[in-house]
Amino acid sequence: MKISAQLKGLPIISISNGHQEGNVKSLIINPEKGYVDFLTLDQEDWQESIQAIPFKKVIGVGEYAVTIESANSIIDLTQIPIASELASKKIAIIDTNVITRKGELVGKVTEYQINEETGEIIGLVTKIQDKETVILSEYVITYGKDIIVVTEDANNNYKPTMKDETAASEDKVIDVVETILEEVNIVEDIEVAEDELETIEVNGEEKSLHALKEKQIELLLNKQVRKDIFSNDGELIIMAGTILTLEDIEKAQEAGPSVVIDLSMSVNA
Repeated sequence: MKISAQLKGLPIISISNGHQEGNVKSLIINPEKGYVDFLTLDQEDWQESIQAIPFKKVIGVGEYAVTIESANSIIDLTQIPIASELASKKIAIIDTNVITRKGELVGKVTEYQINEETGEIIGLVTKIQDKETVILSEYVITYGKDIIVVTEDANNNYKPTMKDETAASEDKVIDVVETILEEVNIVEDIEVAEDELETIEVNGEEKSLHALKEKQIELLLNKQVRKDIFSNDGELIIMAGTILTLEDIEKAQEAGPSVVIDLSMSVNA
C-alpha cells in the first residue's frame, strides 16, 4: 500500500535499457472505477502533449522508482480520447470535502491510499475535526471534482491511519519491553531479597556462634585443667594442671566442639 505522495516525484525507469524516462508528476483518477489509471510525467512547459503511463503498464512501484518495461509504455494522453477525458475531469481527491449521501459533512481528504499492484484506491485519509482517520473506498459512492460522497455507514467504519497503526505498534512494543523490564526487576528484587535473607541467616548463625564462644570463655577462664587435652588428631593442646587463659580456650575452640566439651568436663569447679 502506498499513499499518493509516495509516488509523486519518483523516477520512471525502463527495465529494458535502464534509462530514466522522467519523473512522476501526477496521478490521473478514474472516478467511476475508483482507480489510478495513469501516471503523468514531468515535462517542459512548451510541450503540448501530455505524456503518461497507463497504470496497467507499470511493473513495480518501489521506494526508489517506478519501473516500466520500456519507453513504449509511455503514451500521449491527448491522442487517446478516454484518457484525455479523464485528465480533463481533474479529480484531485486531496483537499476535497467528504459528505454523506444525506448531505452531512464528514471531513476533508488529506491523502489517499493506493494498492501499488493494481492502482485501486483503498482508502481516503480524512481529517474529521482534529483527527485523521481512513474512510475505506467501499463506502465511497462518488469521486467528484468538488465533493466526494460516501454512505452513512462510513461514519461507523473508520480505519486507523498508518501513523496511528505505527504508533499503536510502537506502544505495544513499549508495553512488551516494560513488562519484560518489570519481570526482570521482580526477579532481581527476589534475588536481592534471597541474598539479604541468606545474609541475615548467616549473620544470625555467626552471632549465635560468637555468643556461645563468649559463654565458653566466661565459664572456663582461669580454671585449672585436671588432665591432658588432645585434639581430634591426637595432638596435645593443653597439659594437665594448666590454668586456662584466653589463648588456651580459643585453641580448644579451634580444635572443635568435641574438644571444648572434653575440656569443660576436665576442669576444677
